[in-house]
Amino acid sequence: MVQEAERFADEDNKVKEQVEARNELEGYLYGLKNQVADEEKLGAKLSDEDKETINEAVDAKIEWLEENQEAEAESYKEQKKEVEDLVQPIISALYQGAGGEGGEGGAGAEEEEFDDEDLRDEL
Repeated sequence: MVQEAERFADEDNKVKEQVEARNELEGYLYGLKNQVADEEKLGAKLSDEDKETINEAVDAKIEWLEENQEAEAESYKEQKKEVEDLVQPIISALYQGAGGEGGEGGAGAEEEEFDDEDLRDEL
């Protein structure tokens, strides 16, 4: 009976990890999609090319999610990392662009502070 309980506990933990990884990927993708579409925040700061790049990646991963409903937790994590690896350089370029405008204490410095706080909270 104890062995059976341990086996079920292991299975439960595996399912829990799978569901959490799926939810994390799904939340990240839809959150990113909404941020790119938000023309008052992140969407306003991205070029059309960057928006298209991000949206294509997000749409591809959403399609992957729909086709892989029962994937392992590690697969979900790998998919999320792929999108993060694509998005991070774009976001980093925004930080660098904001920091390069306006100089010390100017409008660019204020914008960088806003960008930093806004983007980190949302991503």
